[in-house]
Amino acid sequence: MASKSSTSAQRPSPSAFTPMALGPVRLKNRFIKAATFEGMMPRGEATDELIDFHTEVARGGAAMTTVAYCAISPGGRVHRDTMVLDSRRAAALRRLTDAVHAHDALVCAQIGHAGLVANTRSNRTSTLSPSTRLSAPAMGLVRAVTTAQLQAVIDDFGVAARHAVDAGFDAVELHMGHGYLLSSFFSPNINKRTDQFGGDTVRRAELARRVAERVRQEVGNAVAVTAKFNMDDGVRGGFWLTDSLPTARLLESDGHLDALQLTGGSSLLNPMYYFRGEVPMAEFIAAQPRLVGLGLRIIGRRMFRTYPFEEAFFLPLARQFRDALTMPLILLGGVNTMQTVDTALAEGFEFVGMARALLRDPDLINKFQAGTAAEGLCVHCTKCMATIYDGTHCVLRREPC
Repeated sequence: MASKSSTSAQRPSPSAFTPMALGPVRLKNRFIKAATFEGMMPRGEATDELIDFHTEVARGGAAMTTVAYCAISPGGRVHRDTMVLDSRRAAALRRLTDAVHAHDALVCAQIGHAGLVANTRSNRTSTLSPSTRLSAPAMGLVRAVTTAQLQAVIDDFGVAARHAVDAGFDAVELHMGHGYLLSSFFSPNINKRTDQFGGDTVRRAELARRVAERVRQEVGNAVAVTAKFNMDDGVRGGFWLTDSLPTARLLESDGHLDALQLTGGSSLLNPMYYFRGEVPMAEFIAAQPRLVGLGLRIIGRRMFRTYPFEEAFFLPLARQFRDALTMPLILLGGVNTMQTVDTALAEGFEFVGMARALLRDPDLINKFQAGTAAEGLCVHCTKCMATIYDGTHCVLRREPC
């Protein structure tokens, strides 16, 4: 890992700060603040704290920040404090997009349906699954979605994307990862359907392809359309390269997406696969209601596996996609140093996504450009994960976002 006093800190890579097109929009550099649930949407409302969170990232030098997570419908929320991107919230979010734009940055809305990850008791409404199965987040059995319900999902994605345009967003990111609804349809472990939406790799990709098509029809060339896309679910019998590579080729051939942001893991079955680092179990337990905390004491270690943190931990998988695709790709996962950024760009990735590094230091991109830092301050403790219940922040910062 590079030292902050190293030569690379004095001579930042010029390519990292060269503007690059993302579909119809142009980013001033190659740094994107990846979606991190902010925990600042009580009852799904756009708050001053949410606006300040993204304004700070924009002021810190990132070319684009991502608002997460915006549900396409009430049933698609993760829980009751998740925003539904309807017309009323779109009007409220205009203050956020204007604030980000004032700092010469762009802003993206991540939209999706939580599927089996949705907490139905908190939402007080049912959720959807490719096939009938038990879900711990849903706290019970979730019935297989009907074809009529799937058409409503496709329609809801289109409507939410249109609201994002009305709110002034420059890009829309479709959530196709982490065990959310579209991701669960990809998975042979979860999707046991025998109709046009299940079976082989092509049929399991059908819902996501229709969603991408509908969103592009709704927004045209007004905004960029990207997808957060699972390369590997991190579970036995799940979505892996033998499925994810051909699925990515299908999405590329359809031509509706401007980029893929490459990720992995499952909020439903293996969440630490896309975080990496020690599991903050004590902090999780302390943040939960008493009964949930008791459950975590009993089964938490089985739910949350430990994966040692490694710089650029998704790069080996992502290289397979760079070799197979020509469309723009966003490298995500443990990007903390300018050396990693330079490596990614040299290998043909157009952008890098950063999350925890910017929670720790939202001004990091400015420091990279000025040559005053070559690596971030994040120590990869993962304790920020447990702060999503009262406002996501780095616990080592004196003044959380």
